[in-house]
Amino acid sequence: MSSYTLNQTSSPGSRTYDTIILGASGFTGKYVLREALKFLNTPNSPLKSLALAGRSPSRLSEALKWAAGSDPPPEIPLLTADTSNPNSISRLAAQTKLILNCVGPFRLYGEPVVSACVDSGCDYLDICGEPEFMEKMEASYHEKAVEKGSLVISACGFDSIPAEIGFFFHSRQWVGPSAPNQVEAYLSLESDKKIVGNFGTYESAVLGVANSDKLVELRRSRPRRARPVIPGHHPKGSVIEHQKQLGLWALRLPSADSIVVRRTLSALTENPQGLPGVNESPEHIKNRQAFWSSMKPAYFGVKLGLKSWLGLFPVIMLGIFMGLLTKFALGRWLLLKFPSFFSFGIFQKKGPSEDEVASASFKMWFIGQGFSDASLASKGNKKPDTEIVTRVMGPEIGYITTPIILVQCALILLADRDNLPKGGVFTPGIVFGPTDLQERLQENGLSFDFISKKAL
Repeated sequence: MSSYTLNQTSSPGSRTYDTIILGASGFTGKYVLREALKFLNTPNSPLKSLALAGRSPSRLSEALKWAAGSDPPPEIPLLTADTSNPNSISRLAAQTKLILNCVGPFRLYGEPVVSACVDSGCDYLDICGEPEFMEKMEASYHEKAVEKGSLVISACGFDSIPAEIGFFFHSRQWVGPSAPNQVEAYLSLESDKKIVGNFGTYESAVLGVANSDKLVELRRSRPRRARPVIPGHHPKGSVIEHQKQLGLWALRLPSADSIVVRRTLSALTENPQGLPGVNESPEHIKNRQAFWSSMKPAYFGVKLGLKSWLGLFPVIMLGIFMGLLTKFALGRWLLLKFPSFFSFGIFQKKGPSEDEVASASFKMWFIGQGFSDASLASKGNKKPDTEIVTRVMGPEIGYITTPIILVQCALILLADRDNLPKGGVFTPGIVFGPTDLQERLQENGLSFDFISKKAL
């Protein structure tokens, strides 16, 4: 297998590849590749041509052999590209309809890829969970992406689609005059073996805490977004709680999920019927409008749930270490040099073994409290009188669920592009909410379940 030199093209319809996976030889990238191969040239799949891109063709070749599980592996072009070389990324974007970016941390390596995709008019998806990067890309590239017809959508992995699609599923359970006030998501990670986190996620978190002031500055520099009208007062809630109903001790997280959901709800407030497609069919317009009319906004937060309160200790200590050490260059170096020490073994540079990945799973519980009749909320300090519980379940979050989600989003983009917005920088929920993404995820290993409804 050899690397290829690419020539610029301009027409999206004439591009060489349907999709290029950038960073296909990385920890997560090779799992994304393995998932994508399941749909390459299969009946009714829109994925007819695929290429892999990265700095090392030899590593890409090894990743392809691993992902295909066959010798010889399928003939898939291997393209040399480096995010530090903008010209190489521009050549990629000019040759494909869609780039799946698996190269993080995105604050360090993501912008050249977004810029190239927007310039060329190709679409872009990534698995980013970094709020500053996502909001910076929206501020810097949205208008040009609309002009060029490039859809740029971050957070198309475990961050943040289970939260978004799970929130939508939960919202649809509030029928008639009922309405939620607050929805809390409780994330429980489970495994027969030790759970080992992705070092890339850890590195992104360290850099995110270190640069938190930049996110504040970015938001202050931008116009204030519209806020949805939510019945009732905003409940404060607790940072740590014993969630007896679920049998979990829970710790509130500074989660990208809650930020992405809030951004989607703001976009929906500004566009109550959602975003129109490039060349929508009448049926799709009807379905899109019906979908968004069923949505009921709520205050949303995410908590990490563990069966023992002792399990919260390493997470709390990691937060303290990050808060203290990220203020200094030496502290950041120490955190990134010794992730296992500072995270009490939760994060390791070598990543989890295949057995550890296969044994892991997640549950995300959505507990919503609200009103049997939304008009009750305006009558004094009326407290919520209804509780609804739903749940999203799936396999290991970083290497199985994330590739499943990213690939399904890609297949929707390829198959249904006319029914999606022409271009712009958006959250996944506002674009994929009205599509069949939930059904696709259910067919590929995730579940969305109604659990209970009761009066409070």
